[in-house]
Amino acid sequence: MMSPKSAQGAASGGSSIESVDVKLEVIVIPVSDVDRAKAFYERLGWRLDQTPPGIVQLTPHGSACSVQFGPGLTPAAPGSAVAYLVVSDIEAAHDTLVAAGVEVGDVFHVSPDGPVDGPDPQRRSYFSRATLRDPDGNTWLLQEITTRLPGRVEGGLTSFGSTSDLADALRRAAAAHGEHEKRTGQHDDNWPDWYAAYLVSEQSGAKPPE
Repeated sequence: MMSPKSAQGAASGGSSIESVDVKLEVIVIPVSDVDRAKAFYERLGWRLDQTPPGIVQLTPHGSACSVQFGPGLTPAAPGSAVAYLVVSDIEAAHDTLVAAGVEVGDVFHVSPDGPVDGPDPQRRSYFSRATLRDPDGNTWLLQEITTRLPGRVEGGLTSFGSTSDLADALRRAAAAHGEHEKRTGQHDDNWPDWYAAYLVSEQSGAKPPE
């Protein structure tokens, strides 16, 4: 039952469901062998978090969301989960995982005619992918994203989950700024502001600086 205070706020229009701050924290995945799954995800380089007994939680490097598994956490069949992992360089991520002994499918990109071998020729965000499966068959789709679609990040907020993500973003900004200076034909002494605007535009989907 809604409290009188909540009812009054709803009636007066003082709050709305869209204003409730909610963050995705954990995804529960179904596995048949907890120890085997734990060893697999640790081989991916995911951080083992402190949790109550019987629950295993790991967090990918640079991610704010974690995965959990353990006896009785979900009635789903082992291997039935499907989720996405975002990377800034699909080929580098693929090669690093393979070098660590992880079996990863070949890089492909989506097209109107279906999957096509190799990364997207234009390296457009959301198009280049690779498939990764854990020992139970739970599927993870690696997806290359460097620029978000407009409105994907609320309020123009910009954040980087790791130093490697920030370094990759700075490299892209440097390359784009080099093209900017070629177009203008002059050195840009105000490059820090240009870099900052470019980094924000990538994550918020806004128009990048010219």
